[in-house]
Amino acid sequence: MRTLSVLKWVPPFARGSVKEFRVRWALEEAGLPYEERVLTPADQDAADYRALQPFGQVPVLEEDGFELFESGAIVLRIAEKSEVLLPRDERTRAKAIQWMFAAQTSVQPSIDQVTALDFFYPEEEWAKLRRPGAEDFLKRRLGQLAGRLEGREWLEDRFTAGDLMMATVLRDLRHRDFLSGFPALAGYVKRCEARPAFQRALADHMALYAEAAKAEAAE
Repeated sequence: MRTLSVLKWVPPFARGSVKEFRVRWALEEAGLPYEERVLTPADQDAADYRALQPFGQVPVLEEDGFELFESGAIVLRIAEKSEVLLPRDERTRAKAIQWMFAAQTSVQPSIDQVTALDFFYPEEEWAKLRRPGAEDFLKRRLGQLAGRLEGREWLEDRFTAGDLMMATVLRDLRHRDFLSGFPALAGYVKRCEARPAFQRALADHMALYAEAAKAEAAE
């Protein structure tokens, strides 16, 4: 049986953005069942978990005596088992993997910089000075991606793991209205979110925090 490590609680702004969510979605697209290993901060620091994930983060996927961390690596492993996520044709398969890397290396860093300023340093003077430049670069990157998606439903000829990864990256901007300036991107994210596998994964992801809040209220 597969076991996915998840966090018992995260702040409201992070819900729907924790990296384990993209793994849940991939598992749902691939039709692969899994169980949750729910972690507290103490669990993350425990020696047995650090042996699996040196940084104490999520996710970790445990499967048949094999453990793997880093969401991109895990999604790729899952995708290799599913034609829904990775085409069988060698060249189109490579194109899908290309977009997985592009999401994490060409798009995510610019988003992470802006979201860090918004959530962690909003009142810092240095952050106020940095924000205009960070936002300008992000908009430039979003414009480049929008150019790829203009007139297209997906990044390639059909939905792949590349779209899954890219959509989870873009969703980190939902606290702001950046995507409204790029209709091609806004529509793209909505198409990804409309997929039944996405809806199932999100429901399970959010149910975890609802259960934690319910337990805390009962104490």
